[in-house]
Amino acid sequence: MTTNESSIPTDFIRNIINEDLRNNKNDGRVHTRFPPEPNGYLHIGHAKSICLNFGIAAQYNGLCNLRFDDTNPSKEEEEYVQSIIEDVRWLGFDWDDRLFYASDYFEQMYEYAVQLVKAGKAYVDDLSADEIKEYRGTLTSLGKESPYRNRSVEENLDLLERMRAGEFENGSRVLRAKIDMSSPNLNLRDPAMYRILHAEHHRTGDKWCIYPMYDWAHGLEDSIEMITHSICTLEFEDHRPLYDWFLDELGAYHPQQIEFARLNLTYTVMSKRKLLQLVEEGYVNGWDDPRMPTISGLRRRGYTPESIRTFCERIGIAKTDSTIDIALLEHCIREDLNKRAPRVMGVLRPLRVVIDNYPENEKEELDAINNPEDPDAGIRKVPFSRVIYIEQDDFREDPPKKFFRLAPGREVRLRYAYFITCTDVVKDEHGEIVELHCTYDPASRGGNSPDGRKVKGTIHWVSADHAIEAEVRLYDRLLAVANPAGDENGKDFKSYLNPDSLETVTGYVEPSLAGAAPLSRYQFERLGYFCVDSQDSTKEKLVFNRTITLRDSWAKIEQKL
Repeated sequence: MTTNESSIPTDFIRNIINEDLRNNKNDGRVHTRFPPEPNGYLHIGHAKSICLNFGIAAQYNGLCNLRFDDTNPSKEEEEYVQSIIEDVRWLGFDWDDRLFYASDYFEQMYEYAVQLVKAGKAYVDDLSADEIKEYRGTLTSLGKESPYRNRSVEENLDLLERMRAGEFENGSRVLRAKIDMSSPNLNLRDPAMYRILHAEHHRTGDKWCIYPMYDWAHGLEDSIEMITHSICTLEFEDHRPLYDWFLDELGAYHPQQIEFARLNLTYTVMSKRKLLQLVEEGYVNGWDDPRMPTISGLRRRGYTPESIRTFCERIGIAKTDSTIDIALLEHCIREDLNKRAPRVMGVLRPLRVVIDNYPENEKEELDAINNPEDPDAGIRKVPFSRVIYIEQDDFREDPPKKFFRLAPGREVRLRYAYFITCTDVVKDEHGEIVELHCTYDPASRGGNSPDGRKVKGTIHWVSADHAIEAEVRLYDRLLAVANPAGDENGKDFKSYLNPDSLETVTGYVEPSLAGAAPLSRYQFERLGYFCVDSQDSTKEKLVFNRTITLRDSWAKIEQKL
């Protein structure tokens, strides 16, 4: 196979692949895989691995499998399988007919285990889990051999068959590899290969009551599928000698394992265990809560697959751990939506404005630009009438310096409409402002100055007679500190949850949004980017999620660089 190396991003993994191709290793094949465990929803860290594995396969005209490591039925569900399939497809990748499961190979793995038992390289151990941990030793002390380590081959085969037949209780026995209890690598100190677990599997039902351990199954799956480059995160580097030992003893095909640094992101936790806690303990509304770093949560919040792929490309691939500023991810979605999202007007905290000199019962249609970044986006018509809504924050009765929006006696420009001047303020019995009265300049139609006078402030609005009421969910970062998972004082990460991560308001949007489809994305002018909620929005009730504000701290960082 030939590739145009100059068109491929440079990183140490691709450098290895380029060298392999030059040497015709694996007969020029490039075959990767993405191997999730179906015990939770995928998150942004998995997106990095998805883009890497499927991206490499595409760049080298190779193949990439989607394979589920479904070896622990007590934590796995079909719901997770389907969510993973949806997420990978949504990101823009496909595996053709190469959808596999570890459970596809359970019988073959068992036969491999029998092969090692017959070779005297595996044994059934009766030690409890706590005893095995004690016997294993530590990084500074050697392990010691189990008293069951030297059982005969015949006894081990008999016990293994009885384990499979379901004669023994959960946890009463394990099958272990016989390697080296004095190895400096703890993974080689007689690791467990099978445990007894009487649990129904989401694919195989109750056929099995012993299940392969992850370290036993993972390397075998890669070998069976003839994977050329088994790309893993750094925590598997110390496991590589174990995978190699298994394959060497079995005389099986050897994939090449390459480790890279996983994604760490500020203001985010990536542990599926911790994310599951948030879901099960009710801190969020499910795995697809728009505050979650899950792919489904990001999708529901309004992120695009293009923005996530761009983010994964920009952070690159490294061999050492580091933490990425979440501002870069936020910059990627702003950059993408700035080009593609239609502009509309919406008011989140409405303040009623009556334009006293505008004719009653009159309505006109004004031209508004759909997207100034897209010359083909065209214009739309927005209705204007005597009563409008503006943002409460766009008015100050006693404005501070450099406040260029509406105030008593001050003139501002209504976006696409007219100049208006505030003439009166109406308050309720509590002194709260509930209505403004203004006049408008009919000669300023379209927001143009008729006589050259300068108006510094421009504000958005919606016509009260035509606006559609909408529920708007203002999402912010779920966690309030940059490094919630690495606290030196050992505090629970949940103590850093941001109490202001969600605010729900009832606002108004322009009528062009009537019937907006789920996951449609818009820029609400001057407010940010918003997405129609895919779960709760209906024809009768519009619900929007704020994807991100317009303020972009990363863009400012890039400008300084």
